[in-house]
Amino acid sequence: MRLPRPLFIALVLLGSIPAAFASAYNARPKLVVVIVIDQFRGDYLERYRDQFGDGGFRVFLDRGAYFTDCNYDYANTRTAPGHATLFTGSYTSGHGIVANEWWDPQKKKRVTSVEDDSTKLVGVERSRPVQAELGRVTPGASPHNLLSDTLGDELKLATGGKARVFALSLKDRAAVLPAGFSGDAAYWIDQKSGDWITSTYYRPDLPEWVRNFNGSHRAQKYWNREWKDSDGSVLGSTAPRNGRNKAGEPLGFYEVIGSTPFANDYQFEFAKELVLYEKLGAGTATDLLVISLSANDILGHQVGPDSPQMRSMALELDRSLAEFFNFLGHQIGMANVWMALSADHGVAPLPDFAKTLRLPTANLDAKALREQINSLLSKKYAQKADYVVYLDYPQAWLNEDAFAGIFAGVVAGHSAGHKESDAEADAGEAMKQAGLGGYFTKSQLAHGETPATEIGRRYAHSYSPEGGWYVIGIPRPFQIGVAKGTDHATPFSYDTHVPLAFYGLAFQPGIYRTHAEPVDLAVTLASLLGINAPAQATGRVLTEALPPPHHSATPSAMPATTLPGGTQ
Repeated sequence: MRLPRPLFIALVLLGSIPAAFASAYNARPKLVVVIVIDQFRGDYLERYRDQFGDGGFRVFLDRGAYFTDCNYDYANTRTAPGHATLFTGSYTSGHGIVANEWWDPQKKKRVTSVEDDSTKLVGVERSRPVQAELGRVTPGASPHNLLSDTLGDELKLATGGKARVFALSLKDRAAVLPAGFSGDAAYWIDQKSGDWITSTYYRPDLPEWVRNFNGSHRAQKYWNREWKDSDGSVLGSTAPRNGRNKAGEPLGFYEVIGSTPFANDYQFEFAKELVLYEKLGAGTATDLLVISLSANDILGHQVGPDSPQMRSMALELDRSLAEFFNFLGHQIGMANVWMALSADHGVAPLPDFAKTLRLPTANLDAKALREQINSLLSKKYAQKADYVVYLDYPQAWLNEDAFAGIFAGVVAGHSAGHKESDAEADAGEAMKQAGLGGYFTKSQLAHGETPATEIGRRYAHSYSPEGGWYVIGIPRPFQIGVAKGTDHATPFSYDTHVPLAFYGLAFQPGIYRTHAEPVDLAVTLASLLGINAPAQATGRVLTEALPPPHHSATPSAMPATTLPGGTQ
């Protein structure tokens, strides 16, 4: 297959420019693009390798530095923690993002990882006119829960703010956390209309080009379309439909189109506009663009990783990537672009499929499980209450108010000395009785009380001070915490194994089977750009994927230097 001219030029140049000349301070490269695919397992690249075209994933596989053994070294494999990990170079114990949502004991409600009451959404007025008329204000979003800065923040610090940093996704958390504290903007969609929105944390209103994008109804063209595979078989449709709840309200863009390849096309359409109108790659310092693609995750929860739909999704994404890379080649020149590819987590096999292979798998009803745990605790304390107020399998958040009477010594046999650690331990034991393999309490994790084992380290890395009292259960392999479909959020390889690959003049093409982790992405890019790694980073520089050191002169050709005192 004939290579697009920009890629051909980049291949000719590859290796001719030493990596030592890279520097964020003088825009070498002009642009760094990080592609994060939500719920994209590490084995997908090999599974579909022979079916990919030349200009998409194979840019990384054949002409990039591709690490086959990249695994998260923590247990809470969710979207928000994953994106925070990739861009802070640290795990939850460093960046603080423990889940997508958690229970806030002060507000007495669930809050999201990026929800920020001090901000407002920007761009929803046209999408939600009724709410606007009634004066309802939906909280905006910001990275205020992050306990570390990000790669983009360090790029901003190093260049005195000259570098431009943007992130986009269908999901707010997948845009906000990569953008960090100092990002120029994070964009995500209004789930009902598909319009692109942001938060007052970044800016008071949408720039004109985003308003024009939304005003031209770009999202509308993705409705009423059939999704067909390469054989012409219909795999899905974006025809309008109603939800299955009692209200039966029409489903929005996120729910209908979000689970099809058209959602990826929509994101890349917006990304191209962003590159053009924000003039990325045209400044005096290196710019950063993060594109987090959400469609894989929205679909994957429904059909699992081994379905025909997921195969088609991967192949269609390959096509979309090729088109976007070709755009970058024409707009900026691939010799001026570095790219990285990874994912925020994997996913477990669909239990219905795994059962055909006689694997010990099951779908668990999280609502029924929470009721069972609360029933066990109610019997233990002889007092009925919702002790576990929120269960996002396998993590449980406790209702501190429900334990108040116990702490006060109201319940016989329990002294007033009962405290958080006791409540969490009791809840953990109830979780074991309900079928989980084990647990770690927040108190244990806070005091470093985990065994010196692989599993102990992964749970130690999952600790966060956020979210009140909680217990992280240890699930059994292939036990899925949803009644239908599949999920992630475990320390097992099907959830931790993700791709990690780089492309650009600074990288030595090849397949690398040395161990790597997602925390290495930010550290490696920071080192090559000549900037500091994020403050809490623990990753390593992947030196095996870098060209040999470049020496401007051999030691024998260098003049001797006479030091004070006559020594050399």
